[in-house]
Amino acid sequence: MAPLTREAFLPFGDVIDDTGATVFPTNDGTALRIHELGIADCQADGGRTLFSIFRMRQASLPDTIRLMERHPLSSQAFVPLGIVRLVALVAQAGSRPEVSELQAFVTNGRQGVNYRRGTWHHPLITLDPGDFLVVDRAGPGAAFTQDYEEVALAATPRLALNAASPIPEYKS
Repeated sequence: MAPLTREAFLPFGDVIDDTGATVFPTNDGTALRIHELGIADCQADGGRTLFSIFRMRQASLPDTIRLMERHPLSSQAFVPLGIVRLVALVAQAGSRPEVSELQAFVTNGRQGVNYRRGTWHHPLITLDPGDFLVVDRAGPGAAFTQDYEEVALAATPRLALNAASPIPEYKS
């Protein structure tokens, strides 16, 4: 696993944090706006942008990787509401992902991710319990199936956590 950086994650989406962002004062100087950290891409085919909360009751690091999902019509963002580390397991948008194409990034607990439209990703993997603000799409069609595709992987690789791929601890 690699630490999550803007440059490394760019092919898959946006990193949502304050590192390197445009910052300016607002509200008569009582606040700083950390501006344009990502773009919610949810309006295709009559869609609308939703804000939800995922409450992870426990860490969700799987022993094996069995499936990947994507949203062909929209982006999908996960932003921690507190210090909650997540693992972004991704593959490039396009045809069915191969196990050899998977890349894993781990956040520092304050970073969020915004998966680009069509990017293959694993369902939310967390290293800590906690809440996430989720920004995604609702649109015409049954339930959430109007913008969701899932594939089973031919192999089930282990998501290794070891000294070669350290998990960052958040330091305030």
